[in-house]
Amino acid sequence: MAAIATVAAGGATRWNVLFSAECSDSVTAAPPARGDPRLIDELHGSVAWIQSTTLGSNRCSNRLSGVRFEALSKTYPGRRGETPVEVLRQLDLTIDDGEFLVLVGPSGCGKSTLLRLLAGLDRPTSGEILIGDRPVSLVRPAQRDVAMVFQSYALYPHLSVRDNLSFGLRRSQIRSPWQHLHDQCSRATRGWPRALRIRSNREQQIAEQIQTVAKALELEPLLDRLPKELSGGQKQRVALGRAMARKPAVFLMDEPLSNLDAKLRNSTRTRIVELQRALNTTTVYVTHDQVEAMTMGHRIAVLNQGTLQQLGTPMELYNWPSNLFVAQFIGSPPMALLPVCVGPNATLMLGDRRLPTEGPLVEILSNLEGRQLTAGLRPEGWRLAPATNRNLTAEVSHCEVLGNEQVLTCRLLDGDHLIQVRTPPDPLYQPRQMVHLSPDPRGWRLFDENGNAIAMTEPLIPGPQLPETT
Repeated sequence: MAAIATVAAGGATRWNVLFSAECSDSVTAAPPARGDPRLIDELHGSVAWIQSTTLGSNRCSNRLSGVRFEALSKTYPGRRGETPVEVLRQLDLTIDDGEFLVLVGPSGCGKSTLLRLLAGLDRPTSGEILIGDRPVSLVRPAQRDVAMVFQSYALYPHLSVRDNLSFGLRRSQIRSPWQHLHDQCSRATRGWPRALRIRSNREQQIAEQIQTVAKALELEPLLDRLPKELSGGQKQRVALGRAMARKPAVFLMDEPLSNLDAKLRNSTRTRIVELQRALNTTTVYVTHDQVEAMTMGHRIAVLNQGTLQQLGTPMELYNWPSNLFVAQFIGSPPMALLPVCVGPNATLMLGDRRLPTEGPLVEILSNLEGRQLTAGLRPEGWRLAPATNRNLTAEVSHCEVLGNEQVLTCRLLDGDHLIQVRTPPDPLYQPRQMVHLSPDPRGWRLFDENGNAIAMTEPLIPGPQLPETT
């Protein structure tokens, strides 16, 4: 087992220091606001009592691992007699081998909690988590073969970039006291003349792996710096590299780009996608950013109030939302929603105004006469048109010019409803200007009184291109 000591670091700061019985390097970690700090270190491969394999064993080569959640629930007890908080409710979700799955949802929907349960930093109230075919709900973090990239980076401030990258690799090895001393001497003499260096095969393997990761993430000039000497983007790359170096079965990423500026987010987002494709490692990515969700993942899982709302490819969720929540959450600007009534002869009525319909929608409406529904249309489904009785008159409330397009917020005169419209950048429109809009007759999506989508004939949408299991 490991001994723990708490050491004052000046002022009110204290560090938890772990010493393992197998004489591995001591671990220091600032205690988080909640949870056991040892679990964070263990997640990085830092506890020596876990019987993990060594770097040279190819433990992850040619192996992919899917993830499965079965009826997973998590409830936190209420404080001072308050009602317990149910964060996840009977969640069933399967993530394929090598898949990049993006979890999205509003704050408090259970995204990060699900990631913590998968990492082993918390335990489910009920249900089961499987990595591959192995149940892991009661397995310690270091035995799950996962690597997590935190929103706050979680770098060790007293270690250089090189040592942060190699931290998990060193901690995963069981070494005798003599091997431990030998490896320490090897690291201490790595800057000496070649003839005076003490060589260690274990340290040589680690150094080669770190060099490969550093080259892939363009960290080679930064290997000897401390985290305090790095920019936000550089720190994020180090956190990614530490996870990559361990070659885990599953990558977990908890809003890793939220602390970066817009330019860095774009470049780092592309880098993460390229690395995931190259490594073919199952990845679960948590974000609230619409662009990240739509551009990064093979599939998107939308959560709300602890329940799975919809699971599908980005275009499936965008074109065929399963309910009103997904319709308004996925897409920026969101889908415009209008209260309509199904009239005779398969017509959609917005007040006294008839909305144009075509295609499979006409057949659906013929069976719904008299129903009060909600009709949704994406911003690109509206077209600026001449003033005719067929088109809807609206007043421009706001105009956002984005360079390649402009987004108009318009108020329909029929019903006083606000909608958003994508238009070309020329000509520019001004607030209070009157426009006429023609909706796409095939673009309507219908939702019933409970907010659930009414089934329609969907066009064939290609599924995600996942790596084949070998």
